[in-house]
Amino acid sequence: MPDTNDSPVPQLAGHLLVQCLVEQGVTHAFGVPGESYLAVLDGFHQHAERIRFITNRQEGGAAFMAEAHGKLTGRPGVCLVTRGPGATNASIGVHTAFQDSTPMLLLVGDVASDCRDREAFQEVNYFHFFGPLAKRVERIDDARRIPEYIARAFATAMNGRPGPVVLVLPEDMLTQTVSAKPLPRVEPVQAWSDPGALRELRQLLLAAQRPMVLAGGGGWTPQAAQALQRFAENWQLPVANVFRFQDTFDNHHPQYAGDVGLGINPALAARVRQSDLLIAIGPRLGEATTGGYTLIEAPVAAQQLVHIHASAEELNRVYQPTLAICATMNAAARSLEVLTAPKDVPWGQWTADAHTDYLANTDPANGGITLPGPIDMPHLMAVLRQHLPADAVLTNGAGNFASWLHRFYPYNGLAKGHKTQLAPTNGAMGYGVPAGVAAAITCPERVVFTIAGDGDFLMNGQELATASQHGAKTIVLLLNNSTYGTIRMHQEREYPTRVSGSDLRNPDFCALARAYGYAAERVTATPEFEPALLRALAVSTGTVIEVRLDPDVITTRGTLSAITQKALQGV
Repeated sequence: MPDTNDSPVPQLAGHLLVQCLVEQGVTHAFGVPGESYLAVLDGFHQHAERIRFITNRQEGGAAFMAEAHGKLTGRPGVCLVTRGPGATNASIGVHTAFQDSTPMLLLVGDVASDCRDREAFQEVNYFHFFGPLAKRVERIDDARRIPEYIARAFATAMNGRPGPVVLVLPEDMLTQTVSAKPLPRVEPVQAWSDPGALRELRQLLLAAQRPMVLAGGGGWTPQAAQALQRFAENWQLPVANVFRFQDTFDNHHPQYAGDVGLGINPALAARVRQSDLLIAIGPRLGEATTGGYTLIEAPVAAQQLVHIHASAEELNRVYQPTLAICATMNAAARSLEVLTAPKDVPWGQWTADAHTDYLANTDPANGGITLPGPIDMPHLMAVLRQHLPADAVLTNGAGNFASWLHRFYPYNGLAKGHKTQLAPTNGAMGYGVPAGVAAAITCPERVVFTIAGDGDFLMNGQELATASQHGAKTIVLLLNNSTYGTIRMHQEREYPTRVSGSDLRNPDFCALARAYGYAAERVTATPEFEPALLRALAVSTGTVIEVRLDPDVITTRGTLSAITQKALQGV
């Protein structure tokens, strides 16, 4: 007779769904509660000792938190929202996960089955809405198949190029009584490099004079980053990290060349153009990394190009490389590290000079520009370098303010065991605050530091209430220049002195932070920042440090007034 102890106990489908998440290793789920998935919320109550539901203030913040959780853990971050407005609010996080190649699962409570296709209250066609933004969109109509759909969602989110999956949950399906068991934990499949292609890559390296590695994209683990480092060291290769994946390769390493993205070091841009062999390991080579597809010319690069990517669909989609290799990052890096290198290579000085260029770019004196106002932003970045621990998580949203971190803060690489940068490659404003809160909830033992602009902060600053409710501590450096700085910069370049829509009238940020349960300080001069940071590190609660920044300080390399003057002169 069969062992009845193994027979599944009848239960609500919503409870089974939570059990399936637990079986996949989910410890935190982020969301805004809705009446369309009350049975799932009751499942979180039933299994509260194994999984936490983090109550957010807005679905966009919840989706950003799930995406950040996925970046940190390498497994899908889970977000739950209600139908219609809840789902559409969450779409910004789905788009971020898609462009950033981050594993993520969005669960959407939907209208009941007997109301479907009548434009019922808050009804949306999720297949049409999320189809272009997600790797897979499915609806679970049969509660008995919940384990199958959850397991497939995790496999889809992690395999190949990681990304988001959307599962739609009809309200009446979740309240059915069902006898089913969760399926076992899914692990991502590793795709290994073709041996013949590796031999061809070795021949390309032996024939090169000025090679360079571009590293980044999704799917990296500490083990993969360590193998990448050994490969680079074996061949004495310069390594540049791509846009907002600056922690792929250790920035302190003597072979680090800098980051290839928006605001690129001009010396590094020249070096990319001068290289005769580019080895892109992991990135999809998007617009920001390739300088609008001109730094690396599309569709055929001026250099020999080796493109290694986890998705066969991505290879040859934009660029026609000299050599395309379909492999996941763990497998690719471990394959590369065993390639036998010669005793001597002709590019040793090239590699050393690339690192020298990087160090020069982090020197505030480089360029000879004195920025106005009482705040010395490079000095503030130096204070961060001095006091933030090596495993600190740094988060940011989108805006010129982020360039201070990108240029002047050296990220510790994944090879040292921790992901240290959470930043949206799709340029989503409002990402930094919720990403920081998610990091503090996911890794409470680590310091979490967020840099935000005033406009960026106000898009999701309400998630500081989520942090206070759930005991998460973050430190937020809020740069307040009373403008949407990036947009104003482009306005002055295209339509000088014709300001329209980019000025901001802001609240009292310190009072707002305190209302959310955070400590708050206002810094108006450079010497005030270090003691404020030390106090923030010492207290048990989160802190917002507002820095009043002269709006003329628009980039790390120049001023808004200089841009205006140049535009007026027609230069």
